Amino acid sequence: MMGLAFKALIGAVMVIIMALLAKSRNYYIAGLVPLFPTFALIAHAIVGIERGPVELKTTALFGIFSIIPYLAYLLSVYILAEKYDLWMNLMISTFIWIIFAAILIVVWQKLV
Repeated sequence: MMGLAFKALIGAVMVIIMALLAKSRNYYIAGLVPLFPTFALIAHAIVGIERGPVELKTTALFGIFSIIPYLAYLLSVYILAEKYDLWMNLMISTFIWIIFAAILIVVWQKLV
């Protein structure tokens, strides 16, 4: 239970940091904070402890390819920023992330 509370605390701290940065003169740095490997550190620690180094390498490699759905999301947000209102943009972009993530998972499972 303590581990779950700690993970929630880390998430809350990251949200606060993003909110503070978004209000600052350097608001664009808020886009860098989600890329801090908070959850990757947790996932890699769990996989490394429970599965071992070979599975950790596989997890890291999959993480490298997981940049593709995130890139599709960011490109979508960028392209749609002036075409749709904020919430429609974010909904469409999230849907695009889901599609690319699903494709990545299917392709990964067929190749590995």
